[in-house]
Amino acid sequence: MSIQVIPYLHVKGAARAIEFYTQAFGATEVLRLSEPDGRIGHAEIQIGGARIMLADEFPECEIRGPQSLGGTSVGIHLTVPNVDAVAERAVAAGARLPKPIRDEFYGERAGKLEDPFGHVWHVVTRIEDVSAEEMQRRYEELLAGGKG
Repeated sequence: MSIQVIPYLHVKGAARAIEFYTQAFGATEVLRLSEPDGRIGHAEIQIGGARIMLADEFPECEIRGPQSLGGTSVGIHLTVPNVDAVAERAVAAGARLPKPIRDEFYGERAGKLEDPFGHVWHVVTRIEDVSAEEMQRRYEELLAGGKG
């Protein structure tokens, strides 16, 4: 058995979140377990080769999403073939774009999205292979006020 790490998102409105992830990121719903009160107790979606689990909030079990907690401390890194198109689709579906898409010193075209449920997505497309040494040099230049 191999080790896997699978993000598990808690959201206020899991059914709407599944619809958003399908529209914005091309997710496919794999599994949904619904509670008698209509909340989703557990669901799984697939985005490319990555599985993500999610469920509605269950405050009675101390399970809350970013909206109830006042934000998130975790970001999800999503590598896609065309970051500009994905960001445009996500914004059209209701995401915010707090950090616009741009070419970055580390060799990716990248931006930051916040989905309507408070989760942060770092969406990127690789545009250049950069060695660790070159990345460090560019980072130091950026920190010193250069272009990077």
